[in-house]
Amino acid sequence: MGLQEPPDWDKVFGKTGPLELEIGCGAGGFALEHAKKNPHIRSVAFEWRKKYAREVAFRAEQAGLSHLKVIEGDARMEVPKLFKPGSLAVIHLQFPDPWWKRAHQKRAILQLEFTQYLLTLLEPGGRFDFRTDVQDVGERGIKVLESAGFHNPLGAGVFHPYDPEEAPSTRERRYLATGAPVYRARLVKP
Repeated sequence: MGLQEPPDWDKVFGKTGPLELEIGCGAGGFALEHAKKNPHIRSVAFEWRKKYAREVAFRAEQAGLSHLKVIEGDARMEVPKLFKPGSLAVIHLQFPDPWWKRAHQKRAILQLEFTQYLLTLLEPGGRFDFRTDVQDVGERGIKVLESAGFHNPLGAGVFHPYDPEEAPSTRERRYLATGAPVYRARLVKP
């Protein structure tokens, strides 16, 4: 039996605070580091690959990060059931699958309709944190985010510089060490 309405996240976490969503946490490098650096937030991380989702949940539990919950499932199917409009402070999407073949690009998370829906989930001033190592994915992603109604404080189509205060994912750490480019966007809901 499915949920009739989104859960009460204050009860789920046993505390109040900013609620953040990560779509596709992979091996959890960012989710775990971000939770360690920000004990005041409540973070929900999605991962569709069972092995990774369970490993990240285990590592969060071992580290005592009770403010990080990992959900195994397809974010496009589950997010609409779990969050109310205006309930999220930040949405993170880092290094999404590039879907190289044109026929597969419809699988990308940043499709206009879903991206417009994600915008409704953010509180006014809420942020969308997007990072990729593929320039084309970055350019298409930032264009879709802006078309969906997100505001880019640096100007349309402009990528954002690295911020050393942010937690890098495992993948991003490798790129920072080698100097390989990462395309970042920190867009906001007006």
